[in-house]
Amino acid sequence: MNFLLETLRLIVLTIYYHMEAFIKLIVPQRKKDVSGEIVLITGAGSGIGRLMALEFAPLDVSLVLWDINVDGLKETAKQVKEKGPSRVHYYQCDCSDREVVYQVADQVKSEIGDVTILINNAGIVSGKRFMDTPDALVEKTLRVNAMSHFWTYKAFLPAMTDKNHGHLVSVASSAGLIGVNGLADYCASKFAAVGFAESVALEMIAAGKEGIKTTIVCPYFINTGMFGGCGTKWPRLMPILEPDYVAKRIVSAILTDQVYVLLPRSLYFLMALKGSPWPPDPVCILTSTALKDSGDQD
Repeated sequence: MNFLLETLRLIVLTIYYHMEAFIKLIVPQRKKDVSGEIVLITGAGSGIGRLMALEFAPLDVSLVLWDINVDGLKETAKQVKEKGPSRVHYYQCDCSDREVVYQVADQVKSEIGDVTILINNAGIVSGKRFMDTPDALVEKTLRVNAMSHFWTYKAFLPAMTDKNHGHLVSVASSAGLIGVNGLADYCASKFAAVGFAESVALEMIAAGKEGIKTTIVCPYFINTGMFGGCGTKWPRLMPILEPDYVAKRIVSAILTDQVYVLLPRSLYFLMALKGSPWPPDPVCILTSTALKDSGDQD
């Protein structure tokens, strides 16, 4: 009897959560007020990181920008100041180095305050086939794309849990959900980032810290230069995404406490098909063949 009741409960909850997710997908959600929040963005010296900073600029937040590229940080800070009232601070930080992350994090906490919105965005890609990728480059990819999330969480999550207030954002990739030919180290790092973010989110819920939100972003490949030379065979189904669009969608998701952001939306459908018991997985084949020349990057 207990088994039947638990099974029925599981079915009802599954239907309920799917209906809730569908409604939230099509009905505009009210955006929260983030004025006064301290927003840290890693990889803010260019690309999506810079564009997210510009999206936050009019929202009266304190922006903390991290990147290894100081010139890029200066340019981002300049553009932010021109666009809105948000305060902006920037720090050079090599996110692949744990001790540097902790050191710069302590500096931020003493000079600015406790970060309340943490956006792990820094990322690199080798673009080489697995056997052609030097060990040092594999390790670098994993440190920047995944391990840096561990260190930033360790640095800033304690203050969030003390106040039961904060938002953790992981800018991962569709390659963190579906394997891609020629990007083994990149996929591994992004799978790690997604799994880590999901696990910590569940820890927060189990601990009763529901004031700490999580957003996991999994876009298809973005036209930022990281995947230069790549195209798509099916531009309507799996388009190469424009950076401005992705940045706007990420910030909108943060403001509405959206947990998962899959771009383009066709990824939601593809993920529902993933896991076919008949190898090879058709979704993996589809996404890998959609990206032209992914294994031919230098």
